[in-house]
Amino acid sequence: MAAPHPTPDHTRPDYDWLYARTRAGRARGPQGAQTLLRALGRPDHAFVSVRVVGTNGKGSTCAMLEAGLRTAGVRTGRFTSPHLHAYEERIRVDGQNLDPARAAAFIAWAQAHAPDAAFFDLTLALACQAFAEDGVQVAVMEAGVGGESDATQALDRVAAVALTNVGLDHTAVLGDSVAAIARDKAGAARPGVPLLTTAQDEALAVIAGVAATAGAPLLTPQSHPELFALPAPPRLAGPHQQQNAALAVATLRTLGYEQGVPAALQANHPARLERFAHGGKTVLVDGAHNPHATQALAAAVPGADVLLFGGLARKDTAATLAPLLGRVPVRVFTAPGDLATPPAQLAATFGGEAVPDPPQALARALAVTPAGGTLLVAGSLYLAATVRALLGAKPA
Repeated sequence: MAAPHPTPDHTRPDYDWLYARTRAGRARGPQGAQTLLRALGRPDHAFVSVRVVGTNGKGSTCAMLEAGLRTAGVRTGRFTSPHLHAYEERIRVDGQNLDPARAAAFIAWAQAHAPDAAFFDLTLALACQAFAEDGVQVAVMEAGVGGESDATQALDRVAAVALTNVGLDHTAVLGDSVAAIARDKAGAARPGVPLLTTAQDEALAVIAGVAATAGAPLLTPQSHPELFALPAPPRLAGPHQQQNAALAVATLRTLGYEQGVPAALQANHPARLERFAHGGKTVLVDGAHNPHATQALAAAVPGADVLLFGGLARKDTAATLAPLLGRVPVRVFTAPGDLATPPAQLAATFGGEAVPDPPQALARALAVTPAGGTLLVAGSLYLAATVRALLGAKPA
């Protein structure tokens, strides 16, 4: 007699299946997400969305917007990526991560009804479903890659678009110039919907042209300085966070939530120049993973004693590392995952030690950091998450 098939346990999310739904072979754009949202009855119609797009600073801006909206008495959803420690961090309602049982039920539905959908589209659809079911009023929705070409372009009822900045990243998808990338990100603009940005120079000129064509009111620190003015510095460290804070504050004011500004400025966000004390030494953990981000990091950290660095091979690792080389004399290179740039290659090219295993690399980097000194960790959010866990940080 044949053994009975085991009954699927729908209380445990089948994340292996979900993570395997890569974008490879699937077209980019909002079409896949639109199909999923229609199949779910357009849950995104149940709430208002604030889209956050840009090369860097999206996560910090989302955290500040979430804090401000919640303090203003708004039932708030937040959709961000990637996560640091647990998938459920990507989808939050009033500061609480998604219940894994809800992810499990959604994945079971997707396996039956949308087996060919892409990971990001599925996660976006799950977020919209959760926000609708939980009575979210305003959802802060972080784009994955780009603006016009991103799945979040499928969202209806967008109240504002916040565009942080434009730098060279995801060039294989968005284009190999600042102008091309700015054009795609600014493609999130919609007629009559405020487009706020702290982008500058060439990128700002492109964004202005796209906004004018779309009929989107463009709000910038130059055109509306009072809207972007900060009453106090943000809690998040680094000059670049001043720009993120100005964008978040201006967006809250535009939406009519001035009372949330003080809370927005006090918002925290892990792995953004996060400071740890360990054995009489300071460890600064940052998820900077592209040249634009490490330039900002270098400006925020004039010097450190040791650098622990690991990046993904699909990134421009040399350009990402370059701004940090003159700041840190001793380097330990590691591999934050199977798709990392080989640490031995980095050590041979830029000088330093190669320790492929991240826990061992952290131990080595701490060992060579002098007493009272500073260890800087950068190159990947995956590495940042690993180091945070090893240092005893508690996941949100």
